Amino acid sequence: MDKIKDTIIQQCLTLLKRDDVKDEIKIFLRPVMNMIVDILIQEIIPYIYLSITFVFISFLLILGIFILLLRNKFHLKIL
Repeated sequence: MDKIKDTIIQQCLTLLKRDDVKDEIKIFLRPVMNMIVDILIQEIIPYIYLSITFVFISFLLILGIFILLLRNKFHLKIL
């Protein structure tokens, strides 16, 4: 029984290694993969926009702190 199982597995692997079978599998799965990618992109885009917004706000806050520190440093040297 184990020998038959190994033989079937080897034949399947041999079949899957052929280029024409690989091409047919790719052609068959292309619509499914496109649908999954489209749905995934539609679900992720709001989170990407939200992340970009948080990064931009963070940058502005850090820039404001930097400007306040520079202004405070030069203000102290003048006095």
